Amino acid sequence: MTDPDEAPLCLPPRPLRNATGLRLPIGTCDTHFHVFAADAPLASPRSYTPRMEEIDGWLALSESFGIATGVLVQPSVYGLDNSVLLDALARHGERLRGIVVISPQTSDAKLRQMDELGVRGIRINLRNRSGVGFDALANLAPRIRALGWHVQFQVGPEAIDQVAELTERHDIAGVIDHLAFMPLDPPGPVLDALDRALDTGRVYTKISAPYRLRDSQTYDGYRQAVAALSAHHPERLLWASDWPHTELFGAVPEEDDLVALSISAVPERDQSAIFAGNAQALYFAH
Repeated sequence: MTDPDEAPLCLPPRPLRNATGLRLPIGTCDTHFHVFAADAPLASPRSYTPRMEEIDGWLALSESFGIATGVLVQPSVYGLDNSVLLDALARHGERLRGIVVISPQTSDAKLRQMDELGVRGIRINLRNRSGVGFDALANLAPRIRALGWHVQFQVGPEAIDQVAELTERHDIAGVIDHLAFMPLDPPGPVLDALDRALDTGRVYTKISAPYRLRDSQTYDGYRQAVAALSAHHPERLLWASDWPHTELFGAVPEEDDLVALSISAVPERDQSAIFAGNAQALYFAH
């Protein structure tokens, strides 16, 4: 068993509130959220211990704010066991897609089964224990490319250039989580590196989880970064809720504050693409 001191228990998401009736743009896709189940064994070692937030919680979130579709991402605490995610896809496949964590030994038959359920990519995670690293791509990239899948990267700023190089080497699309966890107080050279990665036409980034990025209390750096990336590459940005906000141990943001921040940060001319259209093409085209 993992020592609880090494895998602290996350705070739960805040109870939903939406007093002003905020609604996201029509067709919004939440491209990054997680679900958990009490009967699924947790990996050891792991970076955190999640609350058992199930799909019903996300469905309530989507109802409150007008989220049309979603992308379930395999959390590191389940390692290579994607059963919780795949079960959710089997039950809600009409509106969900998935990103899994798999080993190079995964059979082609298993990949096809996952594809039929709605899986559209694999996750490389260098930031959490029990994640899969870059070395898995040599085997997996050509096989998932044949299915039309992409690679999702949970990496820090130091790996942005390597992600761009890997997507070119393997001729595959890549998605960088959470603006590569860049510092935003203010955005600096890392923002330029991310912009260059988007220049390749192979890389996307999620403008999600601003609370994970070092910034001012009013998120001025986040607004600046989103505006700058939107000005150059609105077709390469994706929105996500990051629900239920794992790895938060001191405070959890309010959902309506996060939604309001996202809407205000994305220029109105680009909202249809960033909240809906880009995700539709990447996750729901087949």
